[in-house]
Amino acid sequence: MISPEGVAVEDVEASDPTASAATHVLRKIFGYDSFREGQQEIIEHVVTGGDALVLMPTGGGKSLCYQIPALVRDGVGVVISPLIALMQDQVDALTALGVRAGFLNSTQGIDERQAVEACFVAGEIDLLYLAPERLRVDATLRLLERGKISLFAIDEAHCVAQWGHDFRPDYLALSTLHERWPSVPRVALTATATPATHAEIAARLNLENARHFVASFDRPNIEYRISPKNEPRRQLLDLLRNEHPGDAGIVYCLSRASVDKIAEFLTQNNIPALPYHAGLDARTRAANQARFLREDGLVMVATIAFGMGIDKPDVRFVAHLDLPKSVEGYYQETGRAGRDGQPSTAWLAYGLQDVVQQRRMIETSEGDDTHRRRLGTHLDAMLALCETIDCRRVRLLDYFGQKSSPCGNCDTCKTPPESWDGTIPAQKLLSTVLRLHRERRQKFGAGQIVDILLGRKTDKVLQHDHASLTVFGIGTELRESEWRGVIRQLLAQGLLTVEGDYGTLILTDASADVLRGNHQVLLRREPERKPSRSSSKSDPKTPTTRLQASDLSETAQAIFENLRTWRGATAKEQGLPAYIIFHDATLREIATRTPTTLTELGQISGIGENKLAKYGQQVLDVLHPPQSDQTTELAESD
Repeated sequence: MISPEGVAVEDVEASDPTASAATHVLRKIFGYDSFREGQQEIIEHVVTGGDALVLMPTGGGKSLCYQIPALVRDGVGVVISPLIALMQDQVDALTALGVRAGFLNSTQGIDERQAVEACFVAGEIDLLYLAPERLRVDATLRLLERGKISLFAIDEAHCVAQWGHDFRPDYLALSTLHERWPSVPRVALTATATPATHAEIAARLNLENARHFVASFDRPNIEYRISPKNEPRRQLLDLLRNEHPGDAGIVYCLSRASVDKIAEFLTQNNIPALPYHAGLDARTRAANQARFLREDGLVMVATIAFGMGIDKPDVRFVAHLDLPKSVEGYYQETGRAGRDGQPSTAWLAYGLQDVVQQRRMIETSEGDDTHRRRLGTHLDAMLALCETIDCRRVRLLDYFGQKSSPCGNCDTCKTPPESWDGTIPAQKLLSTVLRLHRERRQKFGAGQIVDILLGRKTDKVLQHDHASLTVFGIGTELRESEWRGVIRQLLAQGLLTVEGDYGTLILTDASADVLRGNHQVLLRREPERKPSRSSSKSDPKTPTTRLQASDLSETAQAIFENLRTWRGATAKEQGLPAYIIFHDATLREIATRTPTTLTELGQISGIGENKLAKYGQQVLDVLHPPQSDQTTELAESD
């Protein structure tokens, strides 16, 4: 294959053709001098024709593991990509590097589609992106048979697993690739897989005999924090104003209505925010996604329908205002922060109503008992992560089968919570639930239970004979918020559950041991927390120093901001996301080293030959503005 710059990569340093060809492409096209940990071994294996299953965290460089083999091997790399809305950006990013790439999806007109098909058959592109649905169309399969395929890459491969394929059922049909093209290597990649999911991906894609590569799941630059809900809108606003003013980020909500309300709330508080959910028309969703990718400092408020495949490197925070359904989903969503390796925040506000709502959703979900048990297992693991008194990162990585030590960069490490013996409060609460059930008068939820324990004579409480209700007023040693925390944790530990549309609390089989005094109940006491970074009340409309530039000197900081301004204008002019021009990490290195020649600039990480030729002189002009004609004349007269 001929690289976009016209160099035959197969002919470079024939003494070690595989390693040297891959390294040559890495330097020449992508602008990096060395591979990240694990990349080179995967790439060399695929280049030589081997199948691979790759588990690597978001931001770990998975895309290079198929892009470089596609450029080195003869033929076209076919990439199965989950979201057609992002294919244009994926292709734009490769085109900016000088790579010949194209896509086929329903957004194209017939002329554009036929042009891409002709390039594929002629071998005039290096990478072709397809949605999984296209492979169920006979015309697509016939097209692929007419061209020469160098490899198949299956991105977001967890979509074939039980917890993921409800989102993308067409992934289940991808095992046919091996049947129709048995000699073409396949590489399946995901950032989200427990050992069980790992095995399921291998089985469903017929990759049991492939070589499996499992990198660390750790994202040490992400600070994980889970806070009890206490006016969550105010908590979110504090996070954005005090810690992430002017930063790009994602806020996840469970419902469409919540998305709209939170986006409006942030906008009213001078934080630019956009909504994204399936209730919006396709044009609005596409426009909002494009703005988020192309503009700096926007906040996207979204349901979980948003985010897969998003390659925006400078997302500084991911906030959840509702409890995720599973650790897999939580890890995948938080992984959209800090893809550039810079400090980022994963923040979750979590409360009693989240647990009640999730339990109720499982109880009323479609499917058999096995399906509901599986949903319950996922939720239990998520609740365990929320309620742990140990390092959250240790708990999170352990879920994915990776052992680790306390990280020092999560809330439980920075402000360790205490555990306390909550057996007696648990007995009081369970006794109250038991006595109300015996009355069988009405539906009741957590609020009524707390009112009875605190001795409040509300209208609902007065419907009971509270004088004969022996548990009335026996819980005044705890505040309302503390009792709600007890209920939340008993639900998390399986000592309570909910039923019905009203979220009625009921006992479980395990409750009896607590009531008899045979089971000690340890509960988590939330510590008082201070903001982990700057607590200054910044005006969100005023430009501020961002986290990713915090290590720069004052002079380098000013240069960095000038480069960002140039990049933003260039990206807008070309209709591209800013990160496609250059990542922030590249701009920081330029600002620090201030190269004076194109040769020096070409040594900066992330600047390949195509970008050097296209943008190099513009960057040098930002660093060293040319003197005006008048200044030059004055200098000559002197």
